Amino acid sequence: MVKKVRKNWTSSWTVLQGSSLLFAKNQGSATGWKFGNTQSKPEFTVDLKGAAIEWASKDKSSKKNVIELRTRQGTELLIQLDNDNFINEWYKALEETISNQTESDDAADDDMPESPGIEKHDKDKNNKDLKKSRPIKSSGNVDNADQKKTKTKLKKFLTRRPTLQAVRDKGYIKDQVFGCNLSSLCQREGTTIPKFVTMCIDHVEKEGLNVDGLYRVSGNLAVIQKLRFAVNHDEKLDLKDNKWEDINVITGALKMLFRELPEPLFTYHLFNDFINAIKSPDYKQRTQGIIDLIRQLPKPNHDTMQILFQHLVRVVECGEVNRMTTQSIAIVFGPTLLRPEKEIGNIAVHMVYQNQIVELILTEYETVFGRS
Repeated sequence: MVKKVRKNWTSSWTVLQGSSLLFAKNQGSATGWKFGNTQSKPEFTVDLKGAAIEWASKDKSSKKNVIELRTRQGTELLIQLDNDNFINEWYKALEETISNQTESDDAADDDMPESPGIEKHDKDKNNKDLKKSRPIKSSGNVDNADQKKTKTKLKKFLTRRPTLQAVRDKGYIKDQVFGCNLSSLCQREGTTIPKFVTMCIDHVEKEGLNVDGLYRVSGNLAVIQKLRFAVNHDEKLDLKDNKWEDINVITGALKMLFRELPEPLFTYHLFNDFINAIKSPDYKQRTQGIIDLIRQLPKPNHDTMQILFQHLVRVVECGEVNRMTTQSIAIVFGPTLLRPEKEIGNIAVHMVYQNQIVELILTEYETVFGRS
């Protein structure tokens, strides 16, 4: 599917031909798409010379697998496919096509006929603007001179521009919180537990331990995304603000933070060890096996896990009011905190073990982490 930004999605048959992206309502053969043939003429053509491509942010589209394409004329399009493999192949093909365009391609592009649509309109408009702004005679020489000046200025800019780390050090660029590696996030914040995790836990324990279905009930996803945006952009955050009055929004954001970790709280390389430990038929051996593995975790993972499970134990202690048990908490957090790097085997069986690990740590919290 494809859409121009600020317009609706439409299904389209798309062909990458040379340096152009062709769109049509119906499928046509690649050889049959010749300009001037009204039966196979595409709806519109996108010129990829000088274009920019990236994965679209959630602000642009809530759909998955969305490519954002911006042409040098300023046209913006979103391209989407449900199939992960196909969209990745398209992204690589478009990225390679854009990067391979050379200065010689520009001359060939001038001879290529235009199909009616976005690019033709943009180019006609640009040509009219150029005619108004300079004399017609000697236009070629003026163009070449302008291009050389632009290239010289661009080279100077690229050689003088600061490094990414230097820009970060000056505070011009701030790394995000959601989706950031846990160790990197803690190192940046100068702590072993992310500040947002501590903030959420403190707020829930003060305001929401008695809320029915705490952590089981989902909050409004749109509001959760707004909270996520505020945290990522380092906005001054007060969870007591009326915008976040629903406690399920806070718990939803906390779960989302753990869910979006590039590597889960129970790290990938220890996943199989945790599964094998919980399979032990002897309860004491199971518990000791889990304790030994938790001690092997990086300090940010260990400390964040300790404060999270301490909090979840308090949630369970209020179970008569909020109706949350160790089993229900385990069902919610098992797949969020533990997952294999590559899903191999029976997913349902893995999920049972994941839940059992969380349940055991909740039950044996003082044995695992000691008295707080």
